[in-house]
Amino acid sequence: MKGPKITLSEAAVSDILEQAEWYEAQADQKLAKRWEKAVTSTLLRISRWPRAGSPCKFNAIELNDVRRVPVAGFPKHLIFYRSSAEEILVLRIVHGARDLESLFSL
Repeated sequence: MKGPKITLSEAAVSDILEQAEWYEAQADQKLAKRWEKAVTSTLLRISRWPRAGSPCKFNAIELNDVRRVPVAGFPKHLIFYRSSAEEILVLRIVHGARDLESLFSL
């Protein structure tokens, strides 16, 4: 049985690339590659169990259906997504210490 299709928003793609560049600049390419592999494995896990992510409790009603899951091996980084039977839409992949709700354009 095939799971839902994973779609990354433009913001999520930028989040992944910016964090990889930051890790490469601060540490090395090895850490940047580990980050990219961790994001990929976490996305595959979400595709198998979309309801496993914790529901978010944002003030904006438009964000009521958003879930989050930590990136494997990078627990302070969170993947925010919406899921349906056909698609998992990844909205953002960011550090949890940020003003999270303000990162979503409503």
